[in-house]
Amino acid sequence: MDTWKPVAMVSDISADTGTLRVVHEGEGVCLYNLEGDICATQDRCPHGNASLADGYLEDGTIECPLHQGVFDIRTGKPQCPPVKTDLRRYEVRVEAGTVYLKADAA
Repeated sequence: MDTWKPVAMVSDISADTGTLRVVHEGEGVCLYNLEGDICATQDRCPHGNASLADGYLEDGTIECPLHQGVFDIRTGKPQCPPVKTDLRRYEVRVEAGTVYLKADAA
């Protein structure tokens, strides 16, 4: 049986930036509102110590605020140098305005 943990309300995701940093199972996670489609990836850029929640969201991509590396949010794939490592993605479910992330198996 899958276990889901509530982490935020959809309304908590910034209307200005389209992002929100939350903690899920001890890890920083960035939530994104892509025109009503809620997605989640690791918050820390794998290239440097920067929060992707502070990055620039555009057309389904997030640009790291530190080195300007760009990732496709839906796939986690890097889109340009200097980033080379995929982002960890999280399974998301939204019910009654609450964002849930799938818990890791114990």
